[in-house]
Amino acid sequence: MERISQRDESALAELYDRYAGMLTSVLNRIMRDAQAAEEILQDVFYQLWRAPERFDASRGSLPAWLVVICRNRAISRLRKKNPAAGDELVDDMVPLRFHLETEVSQQQMLGRVRGALESLPGEQRAAVELAYFEGMTHSEIAARTGDPLGTVKTRLRTAIQTLKRTLNA
Repeated sequence: MERISQRDESALAELYDRYAGMLTSVLNRIMRDAQAAEEILQDVFYQLWRAPERFDASRGSLPAWLVVICRNRAISRLRKKNPAAGDELVDDMVPLRFHLETEVSQQQMLGRVRGALESLPGEQRAAVELAYFEGMTHSEIAARTGDPLGTVKTRLRTAIQTLKRTLNA
């Protein structure tokens, strides 16, 4: 990030090469539109280039920050297409105490996340998947599952707390 702040284009290219695949996966799951996902991805990296000071390492890791920005932009774009989607957003973030610097560590982290998700009760796991991987709002999850809105919110909150404990253990 320091190199990007100094306008080092190769640093931005390195970050793009390192994280674009992971971010594209997140965006494609939410958008279900490869072109829209690519537009958002390019926009996020352009924002990073224009204002690198917006990233605050004391609040979390760079890849987690990028995922949240991508996810929020994708959901915003979906809501512009469908204003009836509401404005709830699961904005809890699971901070990670290590960096996803290499392909090996990325694969290890993905394994840990999969394991943590699989350890959740089925209803909690489904709610997390719908919120984070499909970009659904609390109300949309409640409508799809037939569960009361309060139940959906409780499941998500409980799941996020469990994931935080598990992943930061």
